[in-house]
Amino acid sequence: MSVAAHIAFIASICAAPLSAQGLVFSDTAVRSCIEQGGASCIGAAATACMKNSPGGESTVGMGGCLDREVQVWDEVLNAEYQRLVVTTGRRDAEGAEYNAPATQPALRNMQRAWIEYRDATCDFERSKWGGGTGGGPATLACIMRLTAQQALYLSNQRFADGG
Repeated sequence: MSVAAHIAFIASICAAPLSAQGLVFSDTAVRSCIEQGGASCIGAAATACMKNSPGGESTVGMGGCLDREVQVWDEVLNAEYQRLVVTTGRRDAEGAEYNAPATQPALRNMQRAWIEYRDATCDFERSKWGGGTGGGPATLACIMRLTAQQALYLSNQRFADGG
């Protein structure tokens, strides 16, 4: 089963119990992590959610907290990717008259390859649980970690002209 299918499955079975648990989640740790530009705080928001939520340390609670942090990092990743699409599009247009190599297609190809890498890596992480209930949180923890790392990578991309 693919990572996307796992997430959909987890969301479908966890939706009612998670809302009943009233997870306590704040994205402050994620936003602070982004501002600091470091990766040491990846998972801090999910960990705080697990500790501060009733049932947060259960398999369902862990899945809900991890999923919430995944969503925040995914928003950051998408915003940074879009920023780079705009920047590389502008650079490519300016460099066309000089036959400069196009950057935007390289960005797109890199991101597509990263998605395949993320999915394969997280499928492997899940497989180590042998079908057990820990596989869902393990998958989400993997997606969170890799998405956060990629978001931070994209956010640190700058070009010689300052773009």
